[in-house]
Amino acid sequence: MNSPSDTSGSEGRRRLLLGLIPATFALGACRATPGPPGRTVATTPPAAPGPGAPVVAAGAHQAGIDRPRQPQQHTVLTVYGLPEGGAPPGGTLGRLGIAIAELSSGASGGRLAGMPPGDLTVTVGVGPRLVSAVDPKLPGAAELPAFAREERGELTWGGDLLVQISASDPLVAGLADASLSASLAADDCVPRWSQPGFRPAGTGAVRNLLGFPDGIENPRSAAELAGHVWLPAGGPLAGGTIAVVRRLRIDVPEFQAQPVSGQERVIGRHRDDGSPLSGGAATDRIDLSAKTPDGRYLVPAMAHARRANSLASGGGLMLRRGYSYRNAPDDQGLLFVSHQRELRTFTGTQQRLDEGDDLMRFVTATASGTFLILPGFDGRRPLGQPLFGTKSTRRTP
Repeated sequence: MNSPSDTSGSEGRRRLLLGLIPATFALGACRATPGPPGRTVATTPPAAPGPGAPVVAAGAHQAGIDRPRQPQQHTVLTVYGLPEGGAPPGGTLGRLGIAIAELSSGASGGRLAGMPPGDLTVTVGVGPRLVSAVDPKLPGAAELPAFAREERGELTWGGDLLVQISASDPLVAGLADASLSASLAADDCVPRWSQPGFRPAGTGAVRNLLGFPDGIENPRSAAELAGHVWLPAGGPLAGGTIAVVRRLRIDVPEFQAQPVSGQERVIGRHRDDGSPLSGGAATDRIDLSAKTPDGRYLVPAMAHARRANSLASGGGLMLRRGYSYRNAPDDQGLLFVSHQRELRTFTGTQQRLDEGDDLMRFVTATASGTFLILPGFDGRRPLGQPLFGTKSTRRTP
């Protein structure tokens, strides 16, 4: 079943421009190492930062993945379809890269209504159909398999082109989205579905729609990013990554109807500060082996924090940059976005959640896709060139 934003993206962009500002939700994997006993409860929330500094679009990696380090407060994510049998997408991607560089640098004329771009970022990926047409053995050529609790729509599954726009200012994000969507329409790219999302201000973990602090752990060091997120150096796609995007509708009222102790057993963490039920502070890693004196696991067997744990699932780490969304009282939840070197990092984790995770009974996927996030670009290497051999050319009138 499709929402109104699934056919053209116009309703999603209208919501973004109106500026929805509740809190965020994120489902995430955590690594398991023993944490010290006891709890440390945060008493003072971190100060909310102001709008971020400008983010340069050019580089070895696209902006919006590991930079800025803290995801901006607002995003709009749109998935497009390209004409089958049409021209190779190289020219479209080259022109899109030029437009992104202009928007991010402030050299965009009136396309941002005279507003400075601030920390605007645009991240672009291509779907499996386009990648497999070049080489079916390349990273990003595989589609996502089917999972449990999915409402599949013709337009909301798969897709050829992912464009995620993020900024601290929702108006900047909305104007950039309108500008880029108009440019892509001129290249016959058709929106399949679009979704704005939001996060609260702050650094590190942020509280989600279920009331729990989340985003506590992500790969951040250069070594972790190189080992778990970026495609290997030396190959044609070095600097890229594999993204998974999922719109997950959450039954928030049903979850919140449980007593707090029941909610905490579902998540595997304390609601007030996000500390693991195995003990320790919020930033301590979960000890999956910790037990009560009578032999019961402190983190329940079907708690989300246990089932999604990277060691328990046998997979690598995912860099998660998720956002909350709220389209209606009965349509709210998580705009899940993860980046990983291998698709199986996500699929292995999701299959484990499907096999048994108490949180999953509240979650339904209503849109889904995987995309090869292209390597970074600059004035000499256009967006998409390593894959499609593009030249950086402007569209002639």
